[in-house]
Amino acid sequence: MRTLTRCLVALSLVAAYACATAAQQSPSGNMSVPKVLQITREYLKPGKSGMTHDKSERAFVDAMARAKWPTHYIAMTSLSGKSRALYLTQYESFDAWQKDNDAVTKNTALSATLDRASVADGELLDSLDQGVFYFHEEMSLRPRADLSQMRYMEVSLYQVRPGKERQWAEVVKLAKAGYEKGVPDAHWGMFEEVYGGNGGTYLLLSSHKTLAEIDKGFGDDKQFEATMGEDGMKKFADLYAECCELSQHQLFAFSSAQSYVPDEWIKASPDFWKRKPVPAAAAKAPAEDKKPKP
Repeated sequence: MRTLTRCLVALSLVAAYACATAAQQSPSGNMSVPKVLQITREYLKPGKSGMTHDKSERAFVDAMARAKWPTHYIAMTSLSGKSRALYLTQYESFDAWQKDNDAVTKNTALSATLDRASVADGELLDSLDQGVFYFHEEMSLRPRADLSQMRYMEVSLYQVRPGKERQWAEVVKLAKAGYEKGVPDAHWGMFEEVYGGNGGTYLLLSSHKTLAEIDKGFGDDKQFEATMGEDGMKKFADLYAECCELSQHQLFAFSSAQSYVPDEWIKASPDFWKRKPVPAAAAKAPAEDKKPKP
């Protein structure tokens, strides 16, 4: 029951105002969830987080804005676990990712500035790693794409045992059916790590306007249990125990200082997303063009 409870809590958290990740603007003007999500994770040295890291990253953001670079990214800083920052960059496809990289390479001024800025930022880091994730629409429930009004993100990681992908798909299918019927406002998106890991890693990313929404999420599991019924819950618990090797759940806060977001987001929520003047102490930081963090 302890394992089952942990799973239910994680899924109920995802239900409240969930979203897959940064929005991708489609040609028609509608918002859609991106297919390819690249996440860079920076672990910071002790005492190098907060404003110190904001100042270093701000050089990149200002450079991107001056260059009017079309690819945007969202930055998040940890509220749980080790001190770290995540940078989420999304693409419509792997082909779009390649074209973006090729454009940076051809821009010699941009490439040179990237090198200088990365060296300066690297002085603050203990380590850095990257992962590439692919969106699974069939495992997602009404994912929301627009994060302009969101301020917090939960990152739930599930490690599926080798050879148990079918059982995992059934677990998610049962969860979707239960929440779709029992919790009408449930939304979530599912991503699978396709590069950078050992395989079998899935992420559920859920956004929130306030942390009060998490309080509500912890209560949604009761509705889920009632909808599933005793037999459904037993099947759900057995399948989860069979296929899921471990789970981790972390909480992050969006960082407006370290994010490079579309102008539409700034107009929609200027008090949060509008870029503030750089403090005088940070004036010497590199401040030219930077490619979005992969």
